Amino acid sequence: MKEIKLGDYRSDVEKLLKYLPWLESKVGSNVSHIYDDNGLSASSVVFPVYDSTLLNFVNEAASTGLMDENYAYVFSQNFIRTIADEKAAIEKATVTDCGILTGILSKYVLGGRTKGRLWTEAVYEGIFLLVLKKMKKLLDIWDSPLA
Repeated sequence: MKEIKLGDYRSDVEKLLKYLPWLESKVGSNVSHIYDDNGLSASSVVFPVYDSTLLNFVNEAASTGLMDENYAYVFSQNFIRTIADEKAAIEKATVTDCGILTGILSKYVLGGRTKGRLWTEAVYEGIFLLVLKKMKKLLDIWDSPLA
């Protein structure tokens, strides 16, 4: 397994920190809605419309080195099964546990490509927010504080 160093993620985390205020303001809020223009859903397939900031965040996160396509392994190895387990793992994470943080982030960013509810769930439950705050905190401890 590849050794992961927290400092390697500094620039990637810095790119995503600009979304912290938005993520904080959206915890507990729904950031998508079903498109229904003049009753169109009665005769057509419905699809979700996402907040543009959410889409920008997801696209930017997906383009970073924070993504782990083997995130399912992180979940099984660490016995993470529920959102409560995810939040507990984020809370307990230390500088040596950045693989757990990237795994949880990856589940929602990459998994949301096929299960769109994951993106809105991550915002509603504060998962994106908690992961970014924890990464920032750990990087502040590891090196000089981030802006």
